[in-house]
Amino acid sequence: MTALTLETLKTRAASGEIDTVLVCGVDMQGRLIGKRFHVANFLEAGFEETHCCNYLLATDLEMATPDGYAATSWAAGYGDFTMTPDLATLCPVPWLDGTALVMCDILDHHSHAPVPHSPRQILKAQVARAEAMGFVPMMATELEFFLFRTSYDAIRANGYRDLDPLVKYNQDYSIQLSTRDEHVMRPVRNALHAMGIPVENTKGEAEIGQEELNIRYGEALAACDRHTLAKHAVKEIAEQHGHAATFLPKWHADRVGSAAHIHQSLFRDGANAFHDPAGDHGMSQTMRHYVAGLLKYAPDCMLLMAPYINSYKRFVPGTFAPTKAAWSVDNRTAGFRLVGEGSRAVRIECRIPGSDMNPYLACAAQLAAGLAGIEEALDLVGPALGDLYGMGDVPDVPHTLAAASEAFRGSRMLRAGLGDAVVDHYTRAAEVEQEDFNRAVTDYEIQRGFERA
Repeated sequence: MTALTLETLKTRAASGEIDTVLVCGVDMQGRLIGKRFHVANFLEAGFEETHCCNYLLATDLEMATPDGYAATSWAAGYGDFTMTPDLATLCPVPWLDGTALVMCDILDHHSHAPVPHSPRQILKAQVARAEAMGFVPMMATELEFFLFRTSYDAIRANGYRDLDPLVKYNQDYSIQLSTRDEHVMRPVRNALHAMGIPVENTKGEAEIGQEELNIRYGEALAACDRHTLAKHAVKEIAEQHGHAATFLPKWHADRVGSAAHIHQSLFRDGANAFHDPAGDHGMSQTMRHYVAGLLKYAPDCMLLMAPYINSYKRFVPGTFAPTKAAWSVDNRTAGFRLVGEGSRAVRIECRIPGSDMNPYLACAAQLAAGLAGIEEALDLVGPALGDLYGMGDVPDVPHTLAAASEAFRGSRMLRAGLGDAVVDHYTRAAEVEQEDFNRAVTDYEIQRGFERA
């Protein structure tokens, strides 16, 4: 993704072209956290490391600091982490004047060892596991989201009611209708390209006001960095144009939700190890084992693909959100879709995650499951055919946060692959989400029971 080198940054700093560097980590929710450095200080010392509070990897969506985390707490004093810039990610931020950005790894302040529950580190550990087996994981994510006519501040002031999508029609693949949001989407595409992110295209999606952004596949860590920066760019560029963008999977009960599909394959010696022209559908035995792992462990991984209460409102039959842990050949009703059948680009697409996923966590979970399938030499059942929504003999994915949390907590595969500390940490995050929701009194409850209860 490198669009800037340290030497190029020095040159642009000297000319006054760049004066600010965003030094960014990734939090549990997949958001950018960090500091804005004056470029002179970044070039003097910040390019080596800086520090942040360790509570940043133990918060909820609203940045509250709930109890119950083993990694940090009030009793432990909320100490520091070290943020170490990954200079391979240094890039300009075209929508902000004079600004560059760099992604960081988060390390223990005392030992300088990687923090195991840091999202970027969780993925890096699975990538290293794949590499030890002779594979390079290749991935791509799709981003779906909605654009609204007014700004975040205006929507918040109105109590998040009467939300008004920017485009008033289902604009799936429509060139005419997607022109209406081109004043946002064109700057998004161009900004990502200038950052060194290989954006392929944008398109209207299959719901009123919905968009999709596609980025070319790459190595797993780069793919997740690109996803995170693209999501950040969409929000900030939309806001600059007076609009709001949401990646909430289900913003309206009667509207289709937003997904974040994950395309994945393993490469060996520069070639797709999933491809075998002599295999059924062009699938190698390696791919068959990998996909069998995805199916077997889909319930275990659900929490890292759907982390919030709202995530599960998206799984409605007939909405292209999969409800079944099955694979198929180019069939969008299945949780896993074989794409590129018979070609060198053959891969498996996981259609389960919503647009609220943390890509590092979701991709790490997919890798952990697929690699376990290879290690266990799991047999792959035949592809499912037809409309999977009504098939009673095909296992469901967990449909509530509570069910997904229990599967995650009890997963021997994930405890072996990710580590007990990581599983316990993100189990606690799910508990916090559920506890917070359980205290809420919703509009639904008031409208349904105020008079009639």
